[in-house]
Amino acid sequence: MNYIKHLVCCLALGFTAPLAAQPASGGGGASLKALTVDDLAAWQRITDRSISDNGQWTACRMAPWTGDGTVRVYNHQGEETARYTPGEQFLFSASSDYLLVVQPPAKALSDSLKLRKTKADKMPMNRLIIRRLSGGEETIDSLRTYRLAKEADWLAYQRGRKDSTLYVRSLDGSRTFRFPSVSDFGFAAKSDGLFYVSRGDSTGSPAGLFTLLPGKGVPVLVKEGKGVFKQTVWDEQGRALAFLYGADKDSTYKALGLWLSEQQAPAREIVARGNPALPAGWVISEHQALQFSENATRLFFGSSPEPRQKDTTLLAEERPDVQVWSWDEPVQYTVQNYNKEKDLKKSYLAVYNLPAATVVQLATEEIPNLQLGDRGNADLALLSTSTPYSLPSMWEGRTRQDYYTVSLVTGERQPIARADYTRYRLSPQGTYAYGYAETDSSWYTLSLADRKTYRLTTPQTFAAWDEENDVPDYPEAYGAAGWTSGDRHLLLYDRYDIWQFDPQGASAPVNLTVNGRRDRLSYRLLTLDPEARFVDPAATHLLLAFNEKTKGSGFYAAHLSKASAPQCLLAGDFMLKAPLKARKADALVYTSETYRQYPDLLLSDLGFKKSLRLTDGWKQQQDFLWGSAELVSWTSLDGILLEGVVYKPANFDPSRKYPLLVNFYERNSETLYNYHMPEPHRSTIDYHFYNSHEYIIFNPDIQYVDGYPGESCYNCVMPGITSLLSDGYIDEKAIGAQGHSWGGYQVAYLATRTTLFAAIESGAPVVNMFSAYGGIRWGSGLNRSFQYEHQQSRLGATPWSSPLRYFENSPLFNMDKVETPILIMHNDSDGHVPWYQGIEYFVALKRLQKPCWMLNYTGEPHWPMRMANRIDFQKRMSQFFNHYLKGSPMPQWMAEGVRAVEQPFTLGY
Repeated sequence: MNYIKHLVCCLALGFTAPLAAQPASGGGGASLKALTVDDLAAWQRITDRSISDNGQWTACRMAPWTGDGTVRVYNHQGEETARYTPGEQFLFSASSDYLLVVQPPAKALSDSLKLRKTKADKMPMNRLIIRRLSGGEETIDSLRTYRLAKEADWLAYQRGRKDSTLYVRSLDGSRTFRFPSVSDFGFAAKSDGLFYVSRGDSTGSPAGLFTLLPGKGVPVLVKEGKGVFKQTVWDEQGRALAFLYGADKDSTYKALGLWLSEQQAPAREIVARGNPALPAGWVISEHQALQFSENATRLFFGSSPEPRQKDTTLLAEERPDVQVWSWDEPVQYTVQNYNKEKDLKKSYLAVYNLPAATVVQLATEEIPNLQLGDRGNADLALLSTSTPYSLPSMWEGRTRQDYYTVSLVTGERQPIARADYTRYRLSPQGTYAYGYAETDSSWYTLSLADRKTYRLTTPQTFAAWDEENDVPDYPEAYGAAGWTSGDRHLLLYDRYDIWQFDPQGASAPVNLTVNGRRDRLSYRLLTLDPEARFVDPAATHLLLAFNEKTKGSGFYAAHLSKASAPQCLLAGDFMLKAPLKARKADALVYTSETYRQYPDLLLSDLGFKKSLRLTDGWKQQQDFLWGSAELVSWTSLDGILLEGVVYKPANFDPSRKYPLLVNFYERNSETLYNYHMPEPHRSTIDYHFYNSHEYIIFNPDIQYVDGYPGESCYNCVMPGITSLLSDGYIDEKAIGAQGHSWGGYQVAYLATRTTLFAAIESGAPVVNMFSAYGGIRWGSGLNRSFQYEHQQSRLGATPWSSPLRYFENSPLFNMDKVETPILIMHNDSDGHVPWYQGIEYFVALKRLQKPCWMLNYTGEPHWPMRMANRIDFQKRMSQFFNHYLKGSPMPQWMAEGVRAVEQPFTLGY
């Protein structure tokens, strides 16, 4: 079937009806207006959604970027049955008969109380609404915390800031329990089993750990004690309860023991400090969560060296405060410092085997990483360590690892791979370790039982790697779709299709989706059941496909038991996203969007023959001018055919001249049909905002040549702009550019190569690749050198092996050629790009007396996070572009600046 017939077939399946129900917006007329930055802040977007297990009810939260959110409730006929403002969290009950909604205090009320310096303990608290979906509701006020049983209609909660009473009730209100002085509580994952820890009370109720089966009645004291209970956890079915207990509150790290209660019997200590299976001097760690195997025959816990204690006999001011950085330390000191708090709490997994009552230490300081097979049921696990190879990872950007199997029964270890770049993980049943080796672009499996290695692919037999890779590094894989039951087959992706592989390579691979590469459809398997471990070949599976030719997408049905073309259910010129299926029904919600079409929630069955629109976010657009998106193509100066997207204003008139904003990062043409939710962005222009103010926006794709990222950008972007100029509707004297981070670097580079731009905003840019190479990413403590040698910065060399590359690609050394007014935004707590890069940029331009301004949102990271700062950034950026591209008056902050003594009192707009 050719593409045209294929698309017609898909569109005929009924999706046009719900699309037609959304009126076109931004069509023109005097009543339509341009967006303001305040409109962006008030724009309602869907922040969460859920569907009841029986598929009869859907709920979502719609919220502005600043202000109160609203929880909305819909029935299966698409009718809105309730809404709650303010509304935050919401949960459907196991029976699908109830919805719980947390209502915080209204923002206006909270803000007014804060302005009156109201103390935190006097502020209003949340409320919990219990809504019976068939009608009626009740409210629990002064809510502190709550838990809802996942598999039963039971609720546990606490109220008030000082009252520690635990209330346990059925959602219908027919049964209620009250337990005083409770410090912790929780339900089992797949039953109504509840535990709670009580401090006891004056009526004679003892302190200790209790269990309760609410449907049956009476709580059971499984461990009495006034000490410390930590990491309490049920097995999935609520039959066994494990916890850590220490009688000495002041030194629990020394005294914690591992305890177990089965079938509500009195708990017994199963592992105490000094257990001979643990390394000498080690303790049971309070920082590692306890975990049962799925079959509850094993209990995993953490152990660690006894925490070191500070010398209390020495005054702090008498001890030198110095860091010692060493050239050969495996992990750079800045990374050590960043991870210090986490490392102080680090623990190593051990296991208690319940039937045999044996303890086995599995992970160690030398080999710390452990993966469990078959949800802890498998007898073998996978151990790994990268410690011996940490130092070269500083410049390689990847690390090798040693891998071992370890027996959960005996603790015996067997090496299976040494110094291996492959990132292995375990198959669902734990039969194999499998992974992709970037260094030879091949997939491998390792059989844990006999430690044999199987190479499933070679570059000649299977294109597993990213075919569009354009960084000086080995390409990554397209990934794995999963395993079939019993670890029988591994399903792998190439660029387009899903392939079936025998994990031992005994049979030839099978292309299950057949036509992906032929039709340039990239098929990806959607996991609708979050608890599914295997891909069932006999079932019908839902695939999401991206069409590389049209940039549209579609849902397809596939039977993965044999090779066959997937069946089109719904496809076209839109972007499909976020399918969420009911656990126990053939119903799901999803979104469909274009640049003009709001991604409202749609309700459908798995056939997609009819979809009901639930939400009405599209109505927000009715009063505003709304642009359109158009795919364009041109040829780069290197002779490469490129694509990009042009976003045109409402009522576009090709005979007019419009100002142009060029905004890009790397490649974005695949986002042709993305809606671009209006918002006060932290780092980029808002496309709808600028379209509504009659700007045209151009987002071109960039294809890079190793060693020449700046030149690549110039060679791709400039002919793209030229192609638009040739169409006659761009004002060649009103062209601006905007980019952030990597985009910020690129627009800074362009300013040194051309005088075409009338204004440029460059956010968090690198302008000096020499100094940036030796910088630190303070958000992780990592050095930046690998980024230049192998990753996004794409120089593919060191400063001493190819200094000319660093010089030519650094805008700083050509600042004298800049003729474009520049607005820089770089914040002093940037953990990605050192903010001295922005300072170098600003100081150079100021020294050359070129018009430039720099925004530093103090205390903010790579981009402003506080909404007030994001709104401010958008306002200043629009004033900057409006002045240079549309002739608007220069605002005060640009014309006169904002002096430090004036900054607390005026914004200078």
